[in-house]
Amino acid sequence: MKLAGCLVALAVAVVLLRAPAYAADPRYPDWPCAQAKVPDLSVAAIWDGPAIDKVGNSWLDDAKIRDLVSLIAARRTPLDDAQKAIDEFMAGKNAADKQAAGTAIFAGAFDTLSQQRGEVMSGIERVARNEKDLAEKIKSDVATLRELEDKPDQDQAKVTELANQVEWSTRVFEDRRKTIRYVCEVPATIEQRLFTLARLIRQTMK
Repeated sequence: MKLAGCLVALAVAVVLLRAPAYAADPRYPDWPCAQAKVPDLSVAAIWDGPAIDKVGNSWLDDAKIRDLVSLIAARRTPLDDAQKAIDEFMAGKNAADKQAAGTAIFAGAFDTLSQQRGEVMSGIERVARNEKDLAEKIKSDVATLRELEDKPDQDQAKVTELANQVEWSTRVFEDRRKTIRYVCEVPATIEQRLFTLARLIRQTMK
């Protein structure tokens, strides 16, 4: 790969890395997504039922509720199936029991999906930091490559090896960037699922 080609690839990578999405909010310099980073979800913005403060982690003590939460929180579970499972769980319960059970189910779903969302967001920032480090390495390698090519007695083997390394690193950079764009949608997907589950649970409590 010629140096000119390396420099072009590097320029593209660095420009993309410095796009506004990487510094949209100075509080979160490692957040690369176009979507604003909201570190924690608000229960009040999602749930209009009884307060879940007193529930805490007690939903974990009920095996049936724990299993139901695991089922409905899983993104692989279609929402229609989640609704059916919630309806079946609540069937036959009196009004008071429905209120208690529904609150516990939502508390479990909120805890579970909030944790998943947090893990995804941490992963996104970790990859973004790795991208920045890789961009710096590419810049350093290109500078070294330029020095090697400028030497009158240049070592062609070293030039070729380093040029190949720059090409490979730039390709990795671009692949990771594409992955970030896709994964950036996941937190919003989790939030939407939680909103929907809250609505489904509340319907069975009334």
